Amino acid sequence: MADLSKVNVIVKKYSDMKTPLIPILKDVQTEYQYLGEEVLTEVAKCTNIPLSEIYGVATFYTLFTTRQKGQHIIRFCDNAPCYVKGAEDVLEAIKKHLHIEIGETTEDNKFTLESTSCLGLCAVAPCMTIDDDAHGNLSPEKAVAIIEDYRMKGK
Repeated sequence: MADLSKVNVIVKKYSDMKTPLIPILKDVQTEYQYLGEEVLTEVAKCTNIPLSEIYGVATFYTLFTTRQKGQHIIRFCDNAPCYVKGAEDVLEAIKKHLHIEIGETTEDNKFTLESTSCLGLCAVAPCMTIDDDAHGNLSPEKAVAIIEDYRMKGK
């Protein structure tokens, strides 16, 4: 069971705000890495907002996650310009290398693989981000090498 005392501190920080739920959830997710059932229940208790409403917000916005993620988040572009330039082969190499599918996390909790509709990097398609770092002009080999660089350097 997680120490939930910080939830109340975060909620109090936004007590003067008219609609504080999104900033509360953002800060709570930063503190606990994800919005698990236990944490969302505590947010509901501290805010007097029904759990169903909180869960609805937490699952609607892509910036929130209700599942624990890996240390590094790989977001792979699944938009048309990337696929025209060979993204499917790159994605298959990443999945094979990490032994996971989109939406999953590696057994060592190092990487979570997600897809996104566009990263805004069409000029360097196919592309991905790892955390806040963008990587373009990917080949299957280059993508795997980048991921291994994160693993080896402990980034």
